Formats: sequence, structure tokens, C-alpha cells
Amino acid sequence: MLTLDKIFNASVVLKDILRETKLVKANGIAPDCDLWFKPENLQITGSFKVRGSGYKIANLTEEEKARGVIACSAGNHAQGVALAASKQGIKSLICLPDSAPISKVEATKGYGADVCLVNGVYDDAYNKALELRDEMGYTFVHPFDDEDVIAGQGTIGLEIIQEMSDVDAIIVPIGGGGLISGIAYAVKQISPKTKVYGVQAAGAPSMFNSVKNGCIETLPSVSTIADGIAVKQPGVNTFDLVSNYVDDICLVTEDEIAAAILTLIEKQKMCAEGAGAVAVAAAMFDKLPIKGKKVVSVISGGNIDVTSLSRVIERGLIKAGRKSMLVIELVDKPGQLQEVSSIISEHGGNVTGVHYEQTGDTESINVCVLRISLETRNYAHVLEIENALQERGFRLQK
Repeated sequence: MLTLDKIFNASVVLKDILRETKLVKANGIAPDCDLWFKPENLQITGSFKVRGSGYKIANLTEEEKARGVIACSAGNHAQGVALAASKQGIKSLICLPDSAPISKVEATKGYGADVCLVNGVYDDAYNKALELRDEMGYTFVHPFDDEDVIAGQGTIGLEIIQEMSDVDAIIVPIGGGGLISGIAYAVKQISPKTKVYGVQAAGAPSMFNSVKNGCIETLPSVSTIADGIAVKQPGVNTFDLVSNYVDDICLVTEDEIAAAILTLIEKQKMCAEGAGAVAVAAAMFDKLPIKGKKVVSVISGGNIDVTSLSRVIERGLIKAGRKSMLVIELVDKPGQLQEVSSIISEHGGNVTGVHYEQTGDTESINVCVLRISLETRNYAHVLEIENALQERGFRLQK
């Protein structure tokens, strides 16, 4: 059984493996609360996963170590298992979904593991890993539904309470539930008054649905930029622990996740992957009752593929009102573009693209359409520019 003593033991065992991740004060990200971050994106391997896998592998028998270990992962658990196994000279084989970012695949190989790419998502990789376990005799290291793994993740809860004993709430990402199970169990034993909230991507709400309906449910599919928490079905152990120790679970959208990633880069100089940013998104977009509270959001990982990052930043800029497009109907005569540009300039907008087209969709044959891409400060700034154009007689298409 999971016990507080086991989590304390994990903190001792993992001392030589972990990098210290002290709490970091958030700057202007969620002004209605006193927000702090637990930056596990700065952890060795770039995520919290090394904690659970490290403790699990440390507890293997000599016979199990000799046979080697196998795991399945969307990427971060893979790197944790690979590193922990390599440190003890143990062979490791990792099954990853073929949709996992290339950076995570290469990093897993770099930590010394063999990689088996599986068509599908996490759950498909999980089934393949079980098949190979039975065939080859490996010891399976589950990414979340294992008491040793959960105990290892629970060391994050101990560290938060030790560093900030008066914390009111801790916000934690949820995929399969191992991270929040360990944190919630540890925190509630030491500080029952502290709220523990979970966050899932709206495109992968497996734990959210299961807790709401009182039984484990399996999603037919998942779709989210937060690939690290794209899990169709929560674990048996984690479902039980979350049901008993977590105060509430909320969902965040893809746009909100993208905005959180962008905000962390700009305001905190911190890189988070989609799964790592969901707890920040929940605080930013008022998903939980944390107004006036001292809050810690766990940034669970930072292993985002650079090609994905550029797309996420673009989406985050649009969500924040930092990039926008105006579609303006103009009378096709000289001076119109100059006047539009002048109005935008007067109100502090920056034109980044202009596309002019004649169209037959309007009543007058003398009307054309101007599409202007803009850099703006926020949605209020976009509205200010739109109002100024309309006041000068320009018609905007929505």
C-alpha cells in the first residue's frame, strides 16, 4: 500500500538522481492570486517522470534487474526509465507511440534505451509493451498506475509543503493520474487544509469523466497538443487515489494551453510542453476558486518539440489577441490603403501582411476586399482599431 513513509523513503533514495527544483514566483501571469511554480521542466530529463521511474527501478530485485525493464510512454516516462536504468547498468526497452515528438524519441535513445515505435497513441504503446514483457521476460515499469511510481511522484508534494507550508492550493496536470495521486496523497497527510486541484486537456478528459461519473471510463480517442497527458483511460490505483484525495478537476482548451506556453516563455523565460503548461493555463483562465490564495502550479515538463513550439506560439499569439486579421471592404479608388494604414498606425498597430483582392461577392462592382495581418497588444487593442476604422466609414467583415 501507498504510505507517507514510502514517499519519504523515495525522497531519500532519489537524492542522488534528482535536480533540485525550488519554487519560482510567477510574474504577472495570474494577478488575482499569489502564484508560484514548481518547475519540474527543469528536472533531469526535462520532466518529473524521473522521480517515479527512478524509485521503481531502485526497488527491483537483482533478478528483475538482470532481465531488464520495459516501459511505454508518450516520451517523458521513457526518458526517466532510460536514465534510471542506465545509471544502474540495466537494459531498457521503451515502447512509444509513433506520434511522440522526435525530440523525445531521440532523447530516450540518448539516455541509453532501445526504442520500439508503435502505431497509435499511448494506450497502443502500453498494449505492445505488455506483449513484449510476456514474450521476453522484462519487468514492466508502469508510467502511472504503480505504487512505487506514485510514491516517487509524491516527493514533489513533500518538497512543496516543506518549502511553502502555508500554500493554499496546488494545481497539478493529470494524464493517467500518477503525478497528482502521489502529490495529493502526500499533501493531504501533512496539510489536509491545502487544496489539490487537477487539470486535464479538454481533448483528453479521461480522469475528469471517470471521477464525474464514479467509475473508470475509456475514451474512444484523444486529441490534444498536450501529448504527455493524452491518456484514454486512468489507472485503477490512480482513479481511487484521485477520487479520495483530489478536491476538483477542471479542463483547459487547446487555445488556453497554447496561451500558457507563450506566457511562460515571455514573462517567465521558461519553456513548458503542453502537458506542463495546463496547470498554468488553469490559473490564468480562472478555472478554479483560487482568487486571493497562495497557489503552486506544477509545471510537469518542458520537452516540447521545436517544430511544434513554433505552431503553439502562433496559436498562443492569436488566443491572446497579439496577432489578428482585419478584413475590410474598400471602394476601389486611390488612397484607400494609405488611409487604412494611417488609422492603424495612429492606434499603435503594426501591419505584418497585406492582401488585396477584387471580389464579386459584394453588391457594388467597385468594391474590393483588403485583408490585413496585424500585431497588436491584446483583444482590447484590436477592438480599438476596429472601432476607429468603422468611425471613419470603413466596413469590416467578421
